[in-house]
Amino acid sequence: MEVNIHEAKTHLSRLLEKVALGEEVIIAKAGRPVAKLVPMKNPEKNRPLGTAKGDFEVPDDFDAPLPKEIEESFWK
Repeated sequence: MEVNIHEAKTHLSRLLEKVALGEEVIIAKAGRPVAKLVPMKNPEKNRPLGTAKGDFEVPDDFDAPLPKEIEESFWK
């Protein structure tokens, strides 16, 4: 399906519904295609745990209160 920019702006929600159902939408300016709306691939739902193990370390004082001078400057 091809639409002009004005139609795309006016009916974006409707076009996105069509894209979500698998249809591709070409947006044209003065009859020349400039963009294509395509459905996104579903991301992998189950991410493996532990892939960042060893990449960083949480310091022991991670949840300690901020130093007073930093806390005071934050609220100014």
